[in-house]
Amino acid sequence: MNFSVRYELYRAFFERALTEACEGMRLRPPILAESMKYSLLSGGKRIRPVLFLSALDALGADYAKETPLAVAIECIHTYSLIHDDLPAMDNDDYRRGRLSNHKMFGEGNAILAGDGLLSYAFDLLLKEASRGERHLKAAQELSAAAGVAGMVAGQSADLCATASGDAETLAFIHANKTGRMIAAPLVMAGILAGRQAEELRAFGEKLGLLFQITDDLLDAHGADGKGNEEGKLTAVSLFGLESAERLADDLAAECADILKRMEFDAAFLQGVVGLVRGRNS
Repeated sequence: MNFSVRYELYRAFFERALTEACEGMRLRPPILAESMKYSLLSGGKRIRPVLFLSALDALGADYAKETPLAVAIECIHTYSLIHDDLPAMDNDDYRRGRLSNHKMFGEGNAILAGDGLLSYAFDLLLKEASRGERHLKAAQELSAAAGVAGMVAGQSADLCATASGDAETLAFIHANKTGRMIAAPLVMAGILAGRQAEELRAFGEKLGLLFQITDDLLDAHGADGKGNEEGKLTAVSLFGLESAERLADDLAAECADILKRMEFDAAFLQGVVGLVRGRNS
């Protein structure tokens, strides 16, 4: 089975689980559920849950039993996107080809939609943690990646940074704002399977860096319609376009080297590396 077909199988499986979860969101007032679902069901590549499901599969675990954790991963990612798009953050009017949550429902409702998705994710994590020690550790991994020593710290540093920032600051932003939530699904899979968690962490951290630098390159090339944001610290603003391209290539090669040492068939994960390096959106 080729990479694209396998990717679509994992993605479609996850979409069904996500739709089922959304059908159970009967909330008051109705606009809360509507705004949460609007962003959660907006499509996308679903890279984070696909990484989680595919790593479980590669490690010989039954990924069908872990759908609540996959949904929690995507809820946290989606909440971060809603808040990122707000005028006080990145001020984006569109997300995945349609109006951002705050343009559709207003800023106040968008903030609450993000809050609701984060709270819902932790409801799922707490329920799954009761299944045993491995599920507790997997939940803790995701909580740490999303929290004040992870994604939130990276976002805060990104807001404070200027284009005159240094390489150490940029590395902190990349590792936390993006990297932690790319690595966490892989580490969670290793924890649940009882093996290779730290090897998957090393791979996930490199993949996360590659993902963010690719974002910087897409911005620089204007692939998202915005171009480079003036005053923003990125790999391109710090190192220049050509050097950032070489850095991305080097990271892709480092990801491949780590995967060669895995004690399972890592061909699909290598395909994800190619997907991330070659993406145009």
